[in-house]
Amino acid sequence: MSEPVVVEIDDGKHVGRGECLPYPRYGESVAGVVQVLEAHADQLTRGIRREVLLEALPAGAARNALDCALWDLEAKQSGLPAWRLAGVPEPRPLTTAYTISLGEPEEMAEAARAEAHRPLLKLKLTGQGDLERVRAVHDAAPDSVLIADANEAWTVETFSKLAPLFADLGVAMIEQPLPADHDAALAELEHPVAVCADESCHTSDDVQRLVGRYDLINIKLDKTGGLTEALRLRAAALGAGLGIMVGCMVGTSLGVAPATLLGATASYVDLDAPLLLAKDREHGITFDGSVLYPPVRELWG
Repeated sequence: MSEPVVVEIDDGKHVGRGECLPYPRYGESVAGVVQVLEAHADQLTRGIRREVLLEALPAGAARNALDCALWDLEAKQSGLPAWRLAGVPEPRPLTTAYTISLGEPEEMAEAARAEAHRPLLKLKLTGQGDLERVRAVHDAAPDSVLIADANEAWTVETFSKLAPLFADLGVAMIEQPLPADHDAALAELEHPVAVCADESCHTSDDVQRLVGRYDLINIKLDKTGGLTEALRLRAAALGAGLGIMVGCMVGTSLGVAPATLLGATASYVDLDAPLLLAKDREHGITFDGSVLYPPVRELWG
């Protein structure tokens, strides 16, 4: 069960909101994030700016919630939508991937069969048995494009064996095949399927190190520490010739809403988190199948 943390910044007339999801993979917890936020309460009351926030807090969940709350507050104060403040195109409907959870091949095939109408499916993988999983899903949803998310579980040998086979099974991209601290080998390997950095990519400082190893990067606001750094990361990645995927943690529509501003230049969008929840928040993002519509201002921005 996911447990998001919400920040609200009130200027007496307007309320800006932002959401984050602490991720244990990066040493985060709800209690730790709340402690960080409380420690910076005084700065917030003095009207801290987003640019100062980049220096005051490291990238991660806590900064994400604060940064997105500041964007929302500025949008409400100015009467301008957040996309215009950010200098990006007006958000348009986006086609998102839909996640098929890790399981036995027949379980994943059954889940994929139920979602075979969706144009893009993302498969959670783990290493051993992954070829059987992908083959089963491909057979169950032959018209869907597939993304394989290896979650750092593969070795170089696994990648070299599976990547060419995946290319024949409708897999368009492999996300984070090797552990983040052992991914240099990707620069020496053929990429029969495009390879995307997730855990290896957090901020714009990572981009030059990833060139040659990866074909795309996955931008998640809980990794970048908010929309401000996410915009910088996107610009750096595109400038370096890397493609863009926009992803998210399993939070509510409030956490996903700011990421929609990055969708216009993304090759892949993976913002299906609200679809995976038993209950979303009020004014949540609207979906029509796999098509995600821009958030309403009552939600964010």
